[in-house]
Amino acid sequence: MDWLTGAWAVVANDARLELRTRVALSGLGLFVAASLVLVRVALSRSAPTVPIAAALLWVVVVFAAAVGLGRAFVAEEERGTSLLLQLHLRPSQVYAGKLVFNVALMTAVVTLAALGFRILVPVPLGAPGVLVAALGLGALGIASATTLLSALVARAKAAGPLLPVLAFPVLVPVLIPAVALTELASGSASGAWAAAADDLILMASYAGLLVSASFLLFEFVWRD
Repeated sequence: MDWLTGAWAVVANDARLELRTRVALSGLGLFVAASLVLVRVALSRSAPTVPIAAALLWVVVVFAAAVGLGRAFVAEEERGTSLLLQLHLRPSQVYAGKLVFNVALMTAVVTLAALGFRILVPVPLGAPGVLVAALGLGALGIASATTLLSALVARAKAAGPLLPVLAFPVLVPVLIPAVALTELASGSASGAWAAAADDLILMASYAGLLVSASFLLFEFVWRD
């Protein structure tokens, strides 16, 4: 089977199952909505500072990812289809397909969270382009890390709290610049891109490193 065809078959299968069951979408949507409402209630009538709002946004995003993306390979083990994937597809095809689907799912999560914060926790937004870049790179970094780790958790037959525990130290280099960029996006648009350059390069480099390392490591995890 052609490499792209095989990888796309994994994406299409996951998308078809998700549209039929809506397990991840409904779970992630409910988690994000509930978190946003609780944040708004906790803040009451007070307006949060920009650094606090930026941190809260990414707290919601990272915990939503731990809840929803952890089932990328656990579901295959539960359905008994992991062996079929191993027999018919190369590990790189499986990882690429799962990664693309998780990136799409994570992009939906960060978009929903950002829009929810704009409505419920309004803060100034002077440089929306910087925020969009931070959300996109954050979604890629989080999805690439959790995709590999969910495969490791599934092979170890250890669902539950293990994924967040493993993911947190891996995601710290993504989350720190993401919070800084989100805070920067609330300032003036003048010079925002120049000020954001270092953090954007750091996020892009680390996301690329995560994707590359995951491709190399996934075969050992998947074939174990």
